[in-house]
Amino acid sequence: MYRLLVLDIDGTLTNQKKEITQNTKDAIKKAQEQGVKIVIATGRPTKGAKGVAEELNLFETGGYILSFNGGKITDCKTGEVIFQRVLEKEDVAKIYQVAKENEVVMITYEGDTVLMDVEHDEYAELEARLNKMEMKHVDSIVDYVDFPVNKCLMTGDGDYLAEVEQRALAQYKDVYSIFRSEAFFLEFMPKGIDKAKSLERLLEYMGCKREEMIACGDGFNDVSMIKYAGLGVAMENAKEQVKEVADFITKSNEEDGVAYVIERFILQNEIS
Repeated sequence: MYRLLVLDIDGTLTNQKKEITQNTKDAIKKAQEQGVKIVIATGRPTKGAKGVAEELNLFETGGYILSFNGGKITDCKTGEVIFQRVLEKEDVAKIYQVAKENEVVMITYEGDTVLMDVEHDEYAELEARLNKMEMKHVDSIVDYVDFPVNKCLMTGDGDYLAEVEQRALAQYKDVYSIFRSEAFFLEFMPKGIDKAKSLERLLEYMGCKREEMIACGDGFNDVSMIKYAGLGVAMENAKEQVKEVADFITKSNEEDGVAYVIERFILQNEIS
């Protein structure tokens, strides 16, 4: 029996309008009524996932936000940070140097704001809008950031950023977790951080087994958790590399693919 349903947000839980359909909300509510706990697992900052958690009533029913691709896990009901791993000031300086050498923009986060030290970047501004966060312009990120951060994010054209990713991996693969969450977003996280490793910590905290977990996703950063879960699900709109590792391919995010998974694998059974 499945006790945990882990959902990526963009391209999975939400449709192209960044909305959760009523059909999907109804299916999730029914799963919650059967005792299933919902985990939002996203590359977004915690602030960017809270609105989704509110829509799904996780603060009342009990659920979890796994933000920053696993860099931070928050218990919605208690507000407790169950797990967190951060980048220190010197890490930010190293990653920023990679961005400068490759002539791409790097952003990071302070509380509910996105930090940027260039005048304009369409992808950075997209990140702020998507997460309903304010954009804060500083003269120099390296000089400004004297506190730990959960992640750094490089932005740029997808084809070029793929090249930057390979160069960054060649230089720092043993120091940081580096991967793209979107074609135009290159994530830098503390080493050993990804969705699967953080879900392993959450399962231990909850006293659950991986066989009791369903994980649904569509992007590169979802591969680890889809491979790790008892039932790993790729959306029909997922990248081909994601589909290749999935146990099951559901309908697309435009066709309530998450609701289809719930109806097929959860609602036909009772949680023991």
